[in-house]
Amino acid sequence: MSDRELSPALVIGTGLVGASVAHALTRAGISVHLQDKVSSHARVAASRGAGTTAAPDPEQVRLVVVAVPPAALPKVIAKALTTYPHATVTDVGSVKGTVLAALRRTDLDLSRYVGSHPMAGSQRVGPLTASADLFIDRTWVVTPHDTSAAHAVLDVQEVARICGARRVTMGAAHHDEAVAQVSHLPHLVSVLMAGTLTRIPPEHLQLAGQGVRDVTRIAGSDPELWQQIIGANAVAVRHELEGIREDLDVMLAALAEGDVSAALDRGREGTRALPGKHGLNATSYAHVVVEIPDEPGALARLFRDIEAAGVNIEDLSIDHDVAREVGWLSVQVAPELASDLAGAMGAAGWTVRDHDPQL
Repeated sequence: MSDRELSPALVIGTGLVGASVAHALTRAGISVHLQDKVSSHARVAASRGAGTTAAPDPEQVRLVVVAVPPAALPKVIAKALTTYPHATVTDVGSVKGTVLAALRRTDLDLSRYVGSHPMAGSQRVGPLTASADLFIDRTWVVTPHDTSAAHAVLDVQEVARICGARRVTMGAAHHDEAVAQVSHLPHLVSVLMAGTLTRIPPEHLQLAGQGVRDVTRIAGSDPELWQQIIGANAVAVRHELEGIREDLDVMLAALAEGDVSAALDRGREGTRALPGKHGLNATSYAHVVVEIPDEPGALARLFRDIEAAGVNIEDLSIDHDVAREVGWLSVQVAPELASDLAGAMGAAGWTVRDHDPQL
């Protein structure tokens, strides 16, 4: 049970993020009520243990989590502040500045409102995909403003703690600049790359490997939702896109001169700038690529053989063969263990396609 009094709580919006918050709060012993514009979503979330669809007593509610699409956030937050007079109100929207600005234009006391943003989205949607574990070890940004009450800030920080997230505090404008750089811009770059695939001949697409799938994966997310997100953070996103345009001009000039090595080196340097496992400095791992048949139990057998070899898996990915019913599991391990693992996998009967200790 939480040390802070967050029960009963109300979650408004029971998609992936909202329902996952509800699951985590319920697991912590907090009484959670669920509301959604689409009532069937709330009923599904309730049927899976996220809470109850029974209406709460407005005077008793201590916490409201608003998890609706970005365009609806100011209106729903304002209504929650009015309807639930003793509740701390937070939201989980991915843009904070425009929401806060809209709320400031009202006559409401905003002391009980503290924005927040769990960095744990997915291209999946709906309450059926929700999980209490969605936020574990993910970053949860808390964005108090100048009139936020201290108790409200502590309440929202406690929500993030209950959900198992790593808490980060920053102002709304700072947050929006940061997500433009590490979330919104990457999404639009993925969209642009995926868009080029629509004009590529089908026979050329047969050559596509895991690389193009990695780059375009997030472009499959809900376009209506992302239109709202990008639209709400347009100023910061435009600034980042202009930087990309300048980078493209530099690369085109380098290509004309026959040497793009500087851009390639800068890109490699950028991948190393990202935090590594457990928030530590990024580490270069070796890749051991093993063929795996597309059949039940194959992955479990492979993992057992890797365990038997005494090698820890640092990361992994799977590439699917477009012509054969096999996949290629790329296992990332400590460089000094790559040759030993490749040998052990071959001895166990697996086909090792490659191992590269330099990656």
